Amino acid sequence: MKIVGIIPARLQSTRLPRKLLLNATGKPLIQYVWETACECPDLHDVVVATDSEEIADVVHSFGGRAELTGPHQSGTDRIAEVTRRCFQDADAVVNLQGDEPELEPQVVAALVHQLRTSGCQMATVAAPIASPDVVRDPSCVKVVTDVNGRAMYFSRSPIPFSRDIAIEHYFRDGEPSPWLLHVGLYAYRQDFLMKLTSLPPSPLEQLEKLEQLRALQSGASIAVAIVNHAAAGIDTPEDYAAFVSRHAIRWQRRVA
Repeated sequence: MKIVGIIPARLQSTRLPRKLLLNATGKPLIQYVWETACECPDLHDVVVATDSEEIADVVHSFGGRAELTGPHQSGTDRIAEVTRRCFQDADAVVNLQGDEPELEPQVVAALVHQLRTSGCQMATVAAPIASPDVVRDPSCVKVVTDVNGRAMYFSRSPIPFSRDIAIEHYFRDGEPSPWLLHVGLYAYRQDFLMKLTSLPPSPLEQLEKLEQLRALQSGASIAVAIVNHAAAGIDTPEDYAAFVSRHAIRWQRRVA
């Protein structure tokens, strides 16, 4: 099975402009994800798909491959353009997020394993939620799965909803909670990626602003790989400052 990893990368972002090029650690943010992807033996090729010549130049400077794209509404559309142009022989495509510098190679491996073994058209990742605040936070997407590990629904709301017991009750004893946090990492069979990006936004997708609901509402099956914890995405200046701090601590331990 030939699998390629594509990192969609646009220059501008609403809450943290030019975040993929931030380099307070000595490396641009996007380089961390590229390096992680290159550590994954399942991926035959790794490429950054970007609408920015500046990002492409930075990727080339650290030895990566970049493909320029036209403007797109979503990262999925961006990776579909590059797949059509460069990887028509690929069996599957992994969509990696450029703003998750602490992504671990074993998480990508778990995602690929789910796609290979499940028979589903696509796969994604989830991790147990360890805080009631995350359950309530609409910026944190929750997912519920069936007995076969396939997604039943994704939502910004607390799903499943605890009717009779306060959410805090489930976090008292350190036991796994009934909530799963969706991690924005996807693998698609190539034919399904082409089909998905040809479909208009679905009603549920438009309500929740969650693109994966287009796939579910079209009747597709999404396999969910459960991992121990989720990598922190970088969305705000505070997120980036926290990452820089964690990076400094890891570096000090390494040289101690």
